[in-house]
Amino acid sequence: MNTPVSPSGPECADGPPVRLGALVPLTRPGWVAAGRHLLAGLDLAVREVNDAGGLDGRPLELVVRDTAANPERAVAAVDELAGLGVAAVAGEYHSVVARAAAARADALGVPFLCSSAVLDALTEEPTEWVARLAPAQSHGWRIYADFLLGAGHSRIAVATQPSVYWATGTRVLRDHLAPRGGTVVELDTNALTPEALCDALVDHGATALLLLVGHPEPAVPIVRAVRGDRRLAEILIGAPAGQPEFAEWAALLGQDGAGIPFLRYLPEHLGPLGERVGKALRERLGEAPSFVAFEGWDTVAVLAAVLRSHGADRAAIAESWPRVAVEGTRGPIRFSRPPGIGVWQWAWPPVQVVDRDPAEPDRFRILHTG
Repeated sequence: MNTPVSPSGPECADGPPVRLGALVPLTRPGWVAAGRHLLAGLDLAVREVNDAGGLDGRPLELVVRDTAANPERAVAAVDELAGLGVAAVAGEYHSVVARAAAARADALGVPFLCSSAVLDALTEEPTEWVARLAPAQSHGWRIYADFLLGAGHSRIAVATQPSVYWATGTRVLRDHLAPRGGTVVELDTNALTPEALCDALVDHGATALLLLVGHPEPAVPIVRAVRGDRRLAEILIGAPAGQPEFAEWAALLGQDGAGIPFLRYLPEHLGPLGERVGKALRERLGEAPSFVAFEGWDTVAVLAAVLRSHGADRAAIAESWPRVAVEGTRGPIRFSRPPGIGVWQWAWPPVQVVDRDPAEPDRFRILHTG
């Protein structure tokens, strides 16, 4: 599915448009709620740029393509967007999809600013063409592991599905916990029913179960099974990948979905810019904006600043990553090359471990910050 070009706001800029490609999961099996929030942030920022006169008299135009969490679709979309003359490509939520898009953008010489995907190895080799706003998985998940240890959990079980993203997350947790006395046992959800998984948790004596699986299947049935098993009344369920962030989680699980800590990339308190953008996003979405919506807005803010300074030349955009200095909704954004990261990286966005308050599931509690 190709989504039409985003409207560009009032006719305050009348030069030829500067086009930005946007990769967003808008249909299943993509995480549609995340895609909707990401697109809301991207589109809001584009409209604000155009309301303020555009880029030296040229409107900014968002050309959206639905990846549906499919790497091949993402590669085809990058090819198409490059042919349409976009100055840069932005977006994507799913790490495996973003990795495919980044490789294609690098091969074509198209700048790609990744909004939300966290896989450390976003590209196989270092590249100057790709930058990223979301923190690397190893950074955020180590903070999550520290939270687990601080809460007294050292016997960890992970419910997993085959995926480089989940496998990498498991390795990060194991490597960080093992020297600190923690253990990690993997439970394959393709081989275990939710009920059999509960039996395995009892057998292993795990005090925490982490959901390294897709949403809503099989995450929701697993949560229901564990919550309904009296033997597991004291076990902590966690979801470092952020499944409980979105309203759909609370709608599907209600009280059972509360008290499940997850990673979120927001500061403890938003500044004036974040408050203003957050209010506009809430009006647009009809619900509280997730961190993914803020990532979308920040993505366009960075690219608009780069385009104002360096024009729409692709090579000039890529060369500008190390000189970016933009005030984002979640703090000042600058890019560097942290060890082991082959792209230009915001190091680091704020990281929180939060959960939904069991007494009020629409309210989030900050449990740990990194």
